[in-house]
Amino acid sequence: MHPIRCKKIRSLVRADRSQAGRRDGFTLVELLVVIAIIGILIGMLLPAVQQVREAARRTVCSNNLAQLGLAVHSYEFSMEHLPPGVIDKAGPIRSEPIGQHVGFLVHLLPYLEQRAIARNFDISLGAYAPANAPARKMAIPTFLCPSSFVAEFNTDRTAALTHYAGCHDGSRTSIDVDNNGLLFLNSSITYGDIYDGSTNTILVGEFMPYDDSLGWASGTRASLRNTSELLGGDDWELFHSTQPDSILEVGGFGSFHPGGAMFCFADGSIRHLSNSIDLSLFGFLGNRSDGEMMGVLDY
Repeated sequence: MHPIRCKKIRSLVRADRSQAGRRDGFTLVELLVVIAIIGILIGMLLPAVQQVREAARRTVCSNNLAQLGLAVHSYEFSMEHLPPGVIDKAGPIRSEPIGQHVGFLVHLLPYLEQRAIARNFDISLGAYAPANAPARKMAIPTFLCPSSFVAEFNTDRTAALTHYAGCHDGSRTSIDVDNNGLLFLNSSITYGDIYDGSTNTILVGEFMPYDDSLGWASGTRASLRNTSELLGGDDWELFHSTQPDSILEVGGFGSFHPGGAMFCFADGSIRHLSNSIDLSLFGFLGNRSDGEMMGVLDY
């Protein structure tokens, strides 16, 4: 065989052997680039996933408020007036477990498909009676916002909480018989009493309860609030570090939804109010008869 041809054959055999022994794969640089690209894609997708989750939670929250609004309307249809915000012999209402203090949510139980709890709650005994303790501890999903960081129960687990409160007044004042909201002490408001119009008056809204709250059955600041302030989730730490010293202080509304809170108005409509709302306007929305003109406004 010709020497040159033999060299070519030997070189081809070596090349085939070297290729057969070599394994295909990524270099370290290529691997790092792929990992970086995957990390960037995940970083871009996470905010979108969070927004979708929050949108779903807000939908659930709106549905809860709509159920509460329907329950109030059903109660009004049966009794010809709105439920009392709280039942007690005299005011102002003190946020302590003394007195009758039966809140408006107790009256709504039969209209929220919670007849079993309603049958086991004796209104005449008061909210804190031992006989009513099992019912007070029942966590009701309709009373809980899925976006809230607050637990379903208070710290000593004597009562289940609510993240929705009735509006008792348009200003920072105690719960009493002369409040200008819709749900207050021994109230029996009719739609004819809402001089500013049911479209312009807040019925129920979101709020952030304290850890030592007296629960949804108590008609104290545990289930009633005023439109003196509208807090956001960013205010949570400040809110909890400045718990009111006075047991007569009630507090305003607030939520963990970005940018504002959800409210049910007296006409049954559900609206999102911004944390940047003018507080004077917010006060008007909590007052049933302030006489202020309320047209098309940017809430």
